[in-house]
Amino acid sequence: MKIIQRNKYLNKISKFANNEIIKVITGQRRVGKSFFLKLLIADYLKHTPDINIIYINLELFEFSTINTADDLVNYIEKKSKSAGNILFIDEIQEINGFEHAVRHFFSKNYNIYITGSNSSLLSGELATLLSGRYVQFKINPLNFTEFCKFHKLSVNQKTLNLYIKFGGMPYLKNLDLNDDEVVFTYLQNIYQTILLKDVVARYNLKNVDFLERLVLFLADNTGSIVSAKKIADFLKSQNLKISNSVVLNYLNYINNAFFINKIRRYDLQGKRFLEIGEKFYFTDVGIRNALVGFKPQDMNKILENVVYSHLISIDYAVSIGKINNLEIDFIAEKNNNKIYIQVTYLLTDNKVVEREFGNLEKINDNYNKYVISFDQVQFDNKNGIKHLSLINFLQKQNL
Repeated sequence: MKIIQRNKYLNKISKFANNEIIKVITGQRRVGKSFFLKLLIADYLKHTPDINIIYINLELFEFSTINTADDLVNYIEKKSKSAGNILFIDEIQEINGFEHAVRHFFSKNYNIYITGSNSSLLSGELATLLSGRYVQFKINPLNFTEFCKFHKLSVNQKTLNLYIKFGGMPYLKNLDLNDDEVVFTYLQNIYQTILLKDVVARYNLKNVDFLERLVLFLADNTGSIVSAKKIADFLKSQNLKISNSVVLNYLNYINNAFFINKIRRYDLQGKRFLEIGEKFYFTDVGIRNALVGFKPQDMNKILENVVYSHLISIDYAVSIGKINNLEIDFIAEKNNNKIYIQVTYLLTDNKVVEREFGNLEKINDNYNKYVISFDQVQFDNKNGIKHLSLINFLQKQNL
């Protein structure tokens, strides 16, 4: 199978290729971490053909006997040479105590790359044992520009419609995008794999029914302010009694699997993050649509998710804004620069225009402010606030 380059990630990680530092590559399952490792391996072999590559993919049966740190050390030492060893371990969280093995080979000057599908990979003992000795790279689903490249499609409204319906999972390039059933079946299978491997099995959860209901609730409420109490109250109305603390735990488990993203709210007047009420967006909007359907009445929340995903893909840190009782959809920051964004489906009438532009007008600073909509026409700027069509926004690397 032809491997398609994702140059933005290669360019980032290549700066550390020969450094004595561990490269940790994270992200949701099936976003392309394994293929990214193969790109790196191919690049090393191209420039240094005699280098010793040790590659372990813990999702493959041939490595099923590697279950502990001792197993890992024994396997790698058998494959090692006296010098010039480059170690690639895919889905390393499957190994109990892996951090001790990583530290062992780091101390022996191995060049190390590891991948994982859980954000807690770097919050436990690995971070303690290897503090200051690793750098993290997060792989995201394809953004719109990559989607067009992967599928060899022109940048136009028809392609945009496919992207917002099916999302950016790389393997979709092998499926017929004209067949909704085939694509959504594949995306539902990814969902089941993430839920079972990265949430249920990892945290030894018993209440799978509640977990699935929680995910569906988040899909139905994408982009809405959510609290543990609100979720618990909803479930209570469905005759399912779950405490707030359990809801919070399960939300964290799903978030740790990179399946959803919890976005905090920032009070622009009080200049502080709020403790209650967050928004949740799916890492891949296609999976969200596969779970609850791609419905016209959901376009506002779907477009919000798409805008959020693009901001993350171009390295913005994102929060939700609050000013008085008004909401700012996104505050995005990168390189000491800040932008404010409102998202709406269509600027259909003056009332919608006044609402979307008016919220941004309440912010008294000189940072750029944008209203993004699905409209194919370009609206005039209003009091310094710029309008962008979604298709134009999704082609930008900076704002």
